[in-house]
Amino acid sequence: MRRYVMRGPVSLLAAMVIPLALSAMLLPLRGHLANTNVALLLVVAVVAVAAVGHRAAGAVAALSAAAWFDFFFTRPYERFTISNSSDVTTAVLLLAVGLAVSQLAARARHFEVVAVTDAGYLARIHEAAVMARSRPAPAVVDHVRAELVDLLGLRGCRFEHGVLLGHPPRLEHDGSIVVGRRQWATDELGMPTDEVELRVFAHGRYVGRFMLDAVPGSKPARQALLVAVTLADQAGAALESSTRPAKAA
Repeated sequence: MRRYVMRGPVSLLAAMVIPLALSAMLLPLRGHLANTNVALLLVVAVVAVAAVGHRAAGAVAALSAAAWFDFFFTRPYERFTISNSSDVTTAVLLLAVGLAVSQLAARARHFEVVAVTDAGYLARIHEAAVMARSRPAPAVVDHVRAELVDLLGLRGCRFEHGVLLGHPPRLEHDGSIVVGRRQWATDELGMPTDEVELRVFAHGRYVGRFMLDAVPGSKPARQALLVAVTLADQAGAALESSTRPAKAA
């Protein structure tokens, strides 16, 4: 909740107020501090807002910083006009740099989220791989089934050993879903209403399939679908090991 508030309406209010507050603090130094240095300090304020707010907040902070720089630090003072060409350049650069920084901060937050999400995915894959080497195949299949339900937000999931009947929607190894002979636009339409088939192979040999009962219209991330395929591969590895003839002593 705290994170939401910082990136909701409060962040827009902060984007307008923080540059104004900093400008008021710097006002006694007007005439003693070069305008370029004032602009740099205002950029720092924009960075701070963009770091804890959303993309729009960073843009608003950049606009606010440029406006208050014009109002307080360029002649004629206390008016939104600029008479000095160098101050015009500084104000324009302040706005441009502020907008650029806000975009970069938004991108940085996006990459952070992706990294955290990927770490969670890797943990799932690692755990399944360890189980595939050390646990009986039925335990691995049950573990993968539970992981698929949690990962994709499924209503249910079952495993069919050696059964390949009908033509249900199919989750392919590239993370796409195929219905009939056409690729399903999962990112637009969400998951199909029918159960989705996720085939399990062991060294290229079909051994079974998970039947995914998805919430109709749900839109799992493409990465999550790819992880689901990888988890199914771990189940296939466990099933392959269980059917491999034991070596003679």
